[in-house]
Amino acid sequence: MCPPVLFAGVRPLVALCRSLTGAGRPLAAVAALFVLVAGGASAQPRTAPPPMAGTMAGQGPSVVVPNFWNVERRLERPDAARLPKELRFVTTDDYPPFNFLNSDGVLSGFNVDLARAICAELAVTCAFQTAAFDQVADLVDQGRADAALAGLVATPAARTTLDFSERYLGTPARFVGRLQETMEAATPEAVAAKKVAVVSRTAHEAYLRSFFNEAAIRPYPDLRAAQEAVKSGQADLLFGDGITLSLWLNGTDSANCCRFIGGPFTESRFFGDGFSVAVKDGNDTLRHAMDFALQRIWEKGVFTDLYLRWFPIGFY
Repeated sequence: MCPPVLFAGVRPLVALCRSLTGAGRPLAAVAALFVLVAGGASAQPRTAPPPMAGTMAGQGPSVVVPNFWNVERRLERPDAARLPKELRFVTTDDYPPFNFLNSDGVLSGFNVDLARAICAELAVTCAFQTAAFDQVADLVDQGRADAALAGLVATPAARTTLDFSERYLGTPARFVGRLQETMEAATPEAVAAKKVAVVSRTAHEAYLRSFFNEAAIRPYPDLRAAQEAVKSGQADLLFGDGITLSLWLNGTDSANCCRFIGGPFTESRFFGDGFSVAVKDGNDTLRHAMDFALQRIWEKGVFTDLYLRWFPIGFY
């Protein structure tokens, strides 16, 4: 079993944990794997955002909108006759702001709006059903849903029963510091003089110990404790999942204490490959259709609109 503390509640890493433990590796070995990966990494942290990322200036700090598509590539529009007239998406309803029930009980969120945009691009209707996260992949594999848009990750274990589109969102790591913190670039040299809070036994801690080992690393048992440490000044910085931290910064719990500093850090060996749309294994027609629709959604600016709507404090 994979306890949430191991991966700080980040679904891509939970999925990776399940794939590893499902392959017969004990939990201790999975935790050790991240330390081994950290030890075998290159000497410099990877901080570059995805290629062609756009910067949108709003009333607050500029928001970098990530782009995972090659704008010079031209994908063929799928044959409408080979697509279902109604695309049945499965997602969850307990992962805001990606998928959740709003105050009126209506399914909402970034993933839901993205699914609707895919259907609009493919000129088909959308239907949604919800399920527990650990049941989503089975519904697609069993043919009870055409596609899953629920924060799934294309792990080796998942690829045994599912095919995946190109990723539509990454899961970078970020540093957070208080508003009065003057440091701008989160380099190993700059961070070396800082006390850094992190959730213990996570990929984020392993990354710190690999690339920022001269800093005063302060492990905490859970994310809330780490957040309180940086809010109260017990720690100078907090290092963790960028998505989770962006939601915290945009919410009331942060009390407007903090901001992102430097980054993002996008090393897939630590932080996963990001979210993709899942379809049944062998359904190349639908997988190619998803790739086509996602690229067109980016080119038309629809992806940017959705990202800015649901992530007013961007995590790139």
